[in-house]
Amino acid sequence: MSIKVIARVVAFPHKVEELKAVLSELIEPTRQEPGCIFYDLLQNRADPTDFTFIEEWESEAVVDKHMESPHMQAVIAKVDGLLAAPPDIRRYDQLF
Repeated sequence: MSIKVIARVVAFPHKVEELKAVLSELIEPTRQEPGCIFYDLLQNRADPTDFTFIEEWESEAVVDKHMESPHMQAVIAKVDGLLAAPPDIRRYDQLF
């Protein structure tokens, strides 16, 4: 059974465009990772500081590998000072 991940990050209001550019760096390399079923980045229309990744992975192990990937580690290093709160990353099993 696949693993669903919802990851939410919130930018400081004056850092929205900078954070959007940094997060966008994850899209293409992540979609090319083995085990990635889908990986989308959303921005809240009502609150543009609010970004959410919607993800599906083949297994828990590939999610863990993604978190250690060079492109993920590079983005983690760049978001310091851009986030208004720590990231909220949750893993889910689909029930129905």
